[in-house]
Amino acid sequence: MLVFLHTFQLGLRSLWLHPMRSLLTVLGIFIGVASVIWLLAIGEGISVVAQRQIEGLGAENIIVRSVQPPADVTAGMNGPVLYGVTRAEFEMLKQTVPTLKNNGGGALPIREVRRTISYDGRSVDGRVVGCTPQYQQALKLEVATGTFLTEIHNRNHENVCVLAEQLARKLFPYEDPLGRSVYLGENKDFYRVIGVLKYRNATAAVGGSLAAQDFSSDMYVPIETVRQQITDTVVTRRGSSFSAETVELNQVTLQVNSIDNVRRTAALVRKMLRVAPDDKGPAVQEVGFKGQERSESELNRQDVSVVVPEELLEQARVTKFMFMIFMGLIAAISLLVGGIGIMNIMLATVTERTREIGIRRALGATQQHIVLQFLAETISLSVVGGTTGILGGLLCPLVIDQARALAIRFAPELMSQLPPVVHELEATIVPLSIPLAFCISVLVGVVFGIYPAMRAARMDPIEALRHE
Repeated sequence: MLVFLHTFQLGLRSLWLHPMRSLLTVLGIFIGVASVIWLLAIGEGISVVAQRQIEGLGAENIIVRSVQPPADVTAGMNGPVLYGVTRAEFEMLKQTVPTLKNNGGGALPIREVRRTISYDGRSVDGRVVGCTPQYQQALKLEVATGTFLTEIHNRNHENVCVLAEQLARKLFPYEDPLGRSVYLGENKDFYRVIGVLKYRNATAAVGGSLAAQDFSSDMYVPIETVRQQITDTVVTRRGSSFSAETVELNQVTLQVNSIDNVRRTAALVRKMLRVAPDDKGPAVQEVGFKGQERSESELNRQDVSVVVPEELLEQARVTKFMFMIFMGLIAAISLLVGGIGIMNIMLATVTERTREIGIRRALGATQQHIVLQFLAETISLSVVGGTTGILGGLLCPLVIDQARALAIRFAPELMSQLPPVVHELEATIVPLSIPLAFCISVLVGVVFGIYPAMRAARMDPIEALRHE
């Protein structure tokens, strides 16, 4: 035991004899370990921003939409065509689905009606969206002026509305819309404008999951007001003919408390609403709409569709995985470079200390002692580099925040041109990266130190003593 301890002390003493060389070797390991922590922290931060953007598109939302039956199915029906999600079904989902956000508060009813919106001789064909105050947060709508709808507006059935930015600009090109009243000709009702939203880009369709949505001509009204003023039955005139349909809710948006629960929640919703699962295959011809007889075992209801953002869920998973793999590979390359630096230094050291090795062998040191001495040196360099690298890696969030603050202060124009992810990025230290980086640094020291140590131990003692 004392022999091994003495050998280890000799290795450390040799390092102290060449402080600059040892410092440069430690610096290589420091950069490698710090880069592992930094890159994984930055990758995690970018992943969080990307996940947040994906969630903003509705990755945690399940859309239950009313589907209008085809004309050949409704041709023989008398009176308005009844179809879609009912308020009773909405309340059932709200009360019984256990994975909704806010204990059922994540269920949002929506009623949409196309109407001509007018003010002072100007008219726009827009979409009246009956909704609750929670709709703003669900769709990430931002108010530019005024306020959004409140529970009081909804409870009192008030004739108030919030306009999309483009709709407000078309109806009120020269005046402030707040406090003015727009007119719906079909219903002969006036609605007082209480807010205008900020511009919102139209969302593109996401694969087969979510349809594109244009917010430019939306007028948001309390859903209870829509129920009272516009009613559930809508009559449409096409030339000399009329058609009528009765829909209580066009859509129910279910906000799930976790992305991991989306698929199983969707399966539960399909079962509750008697909607066929995705893997059931082509729909049968005998479809049962409201107002028609339907057996209790019927599971192929087609006046309702349950839409799950499958592409968004997969994109969220793949995005996080790709960031972690990509950043991890870059960090591994950094550690590899540091390991090669250790090997390079130790090989030069072996050549330089050939005579010392010969003297130790002549005095009775075995090959094992020589190997241990050089391994002690490389492991010591790795441990010191790994420890300082961890300390440097933990400074990542602070350094990034300070660098961004300085850039905003001294180069505001440049920062304004950078993508939003630069402003939103918050480096997040991955706890696993700290022990992982340290263990890898020690492993690098051992792996890249074995060859120089074995080369030194295999030297012929007589030839080593002759070396000048």
